[in-house]
Amino acid sequence: MRIGELAERAGTTTRTLRYYESRGLLTARRTGNGYRAYGEQDVQLVRQIRLLQDFGFELEDTRPFVECLQAGHPEGDACPASLEVYRRKLAELDACLDRLGAVRAQLSRQLARAELLADEAAPRCELTTDWEDGDDG
Repeated sequence: MRIGELAERAGTTTRTLRYYESRGLLTARRTGNGYRAYGEQDVQLVRQIRLLQDFGFELEDTRPFVECLQAGHPEGDACPASLEVYRRKLAELDACLDRLGAVRAQLSRQLARAELLADEAAPRCELTTDWEDGDDG
């Protein structure tokens, strides 16, 4: 298949495919007239890259998954290097969640403190006027 068809089937653009090729993640075969040609396995490969990027992986993080597919494995995460990338990304996410939890806790404490100060600073009025009771006078 040609580059346009691969882009359409993989849900991306020809520009992105050329970029993947320039980074060594995708290899095009050339036809007699010089057009790029791709096979069915390239659809899976590009979908794998896109899925991982949707998960927040950097492009270089996808390399072990690509290499695993290119080595003939049915899934890109069937190789030890891919599993290691998963482990590293999970550790990064856990650290990020810990930081977000700490920020949330601090923000919650700040809000509680601010609300307490606002309540203490609000003027208190013990007298009731006629207009507050609905009587216009």
